[in-house]
Amino acid sequence: MYVGHVGELALAGASMATSFASVTGLSLTRGMGSALDTFCGQSYGAKQYHMLGIHMQRAMLVLLLVNIPLAFVWANAGHILEFLGQDPEISAAAGNYACFLIPSLFAYAILESHARFLQTQNNVVPLIVSTGAATLVHLLNCWVLVYKTSLGYRGAALATSVTYSINALLLGLYVRVSPSCKLTWTGFSKEAFHGIPNFLKLSIPSAVMVSLEVWSFEMIVLLSGFLPNPKLETSALSISFNTCLMVYMIPLAFSGTVSTRVSNQLGAGQPRIVCIAICVALSVIVTEGIVVAAVMILARNVWGYCYSSEKEVVKYVGEMLIFVALSHFFDGPQSVLSGVIRGSGQQKIGAYVNLGAYYLIGIPTAVLLAFVQHIGGK
Repeated sequence: MYVGHVGELALAGASMATSFASVTGLSLTRGMGSALDTFCGQSYGAKQYHMLGIHMQRAMLVLLLVNIPLAFVWANAGHILEFLGQDPEISAAAGNYACFLIPSLFAYAILESHARFLQTQNNVVPLIVSTGAATLVHLLNCWVLVYKTSLGYRGAALATSVTYSINALLLGLYVRVSPSCKLTWTGFSKEAFHGIPNFLKLSIPSAVMVSLEVWSFEMIVLLSGFLPNPKLETSALSISFNTCLMVYMIPLAFSGTVSTRVSNQLGAGQPRIVCIAICVALSVIVTEGIVVAAVMILARNVWGYCYSSEKEVVKYVGEMLIFVALSHFFDGPQSVLSGVIRGSGQQKIGAYVNLGAYYLIGIPTAVLLAFVQHIGGK
């Protein structure tokens, strides 16, 4: 939101960098980290409490190592985007923004591991408190760094890195001092260095499952750079996807809850309760989809002003939000079922489904409509 008021180029560059970061780093980290939904969830259900801490340590080790080469990719984001044919001016702006995002890559690995560790124990209050506190700090940091320093739009990237670091630090302190984690966190253990191949067997399909979905959306943003008036298309699409991501937090919460419920009950040997939980979650998420979609449609003509002062961008965003609302409605049941997949350790099935849905149907349809039928970003 702050970057959009700096200028159209700043918004386009930051949007392109955010998409690039999501495709080449954050989605992989989140995907690999989601393997803890299965490992920690089923260990907790089977009352093997000490294993949760070991699984988390193993995940942090693997994710931090994986992110080292990814950091070098981010450092060269501008050159890579220009090589791929993106607008040179936007690519340069995106490259500068991505460099300031590099610290967030490592902070996110620690944050994701701790969040999954706590979530699979049904201990979500610390997540809410730490995220809320970090968000408040982020708003202030972002305003100061963007408007009160020479960093400009790059300040938003640095603020993001600081926010992830604060969130990870708060959760790390909680896990180590809270009595509620006494059984599940027993200190650092050499056992975390063992079983890494087994972790990779599940974390890699998990990463593929999550990344295929995320990459499809970000690929659309990158493709928008090849459309006529790329600054407008990239800005409007990025705002639309940002909005989509924001309202997606509700289905994502349901997905995490269902994943925890499924893994816990399977670990405890109670599959019948799993079926009941799935039916309840689907009923609630369909209702949520209808309500949120209606609100988005009603607010579509003014929502764009939250991100940009450019009237052309705001108007285009208003046209796109109708499609975003429709997408959100169907995204809810998909998220719940993805949670079931993760909780039951069937990530390979999810990867195949996402591959077919997004890459055999979704992306080709988008290319056809945007470039052949000349509908543009819509």
